[in-house]
Amino acid sequence: SAPAAAQRGSFAEVKCSLCVVGIQALAEMNRWREVLSWVLQYYHVPEDLPPKVLELCILLYSKVGEPQVMLEVGGSWLRAQANQRLPEFRWLLELYLAQVLLPLGLFEGAEELVQGCALEGSEQQLALLGTVRQSRARWTRQEQTRSAAEERPDPATETALGVLSQKLLTMLTLLRRALRSMSNHFYLLPYKKMLLATFLLYLVVVRLDPASPTSLPFIYKLVQLFRQAWAAVLSPIQRPPIGD
Repeated sequence: SAPAAAQRGSFAEVKCSLCVVGIQALAEMNRWREVLSWVLQYYHVPEDLPPKVLELCILLYSKVGEPQVMLEVGGSWLRAQANQRLPEFRWLLELYLAQVLLPLGLFEGAEELVQGCALEGSEQQLALLGTVRQSRARWTRQEQTRSAAEERPDPATETALGVLSQKLLTMLTLLRRALRSMSNHFYLLPYKKMLLATFLLYLVVVRLDPASPTSLPFIYKLVQLFRQAWAAVLSPIQRPPIGD
């Protein structure tokens, strides 16, 4: 009867208003994670949510950066034939696209949803599909820009590597010069004098008998010659200039 229907309508409005107040209270207490489960305790299935409650839930979870929470609930509500006849349907469809599907990059799902919904006239459907395609194009450009930025080497890293390479090259050059200097130094040593000193030392120690009186003057002369040769070997050597 009409009075019973009016009573049910009034009860539904009061219930919806209480849910809206409850959602706002949970959000203010930073208990927004409990909102959806709390609402479904009273409406049981997503398709029965009032448009105002669904709108508030979509906005809340989008604001806190968790739009995926409303992915299944919002899709179920929008696909219900009874809800597609409501005056709020067009607005909720646009809100669901803008706050849930498109930010998540679900462009194919968005196109399928728009094409499967009963909209008034093809112009509305084409407008929504155009919005989805524009969002997909922006998403693709952003991904390409991000990939190019990741592949591009960091200028600071390039500078550091350049400085390190220059230091390494300088060290190798200095090492090469040092090795060349050592090589030239050894080449300049009087090898003949060194060999002579070694031979004299060999004669003194091995071949001559120090106990023999006849060998003493000869040993004395050999020792003097050995000292002179050794002094010549250890004398400072003027190193010639070294070119690169």
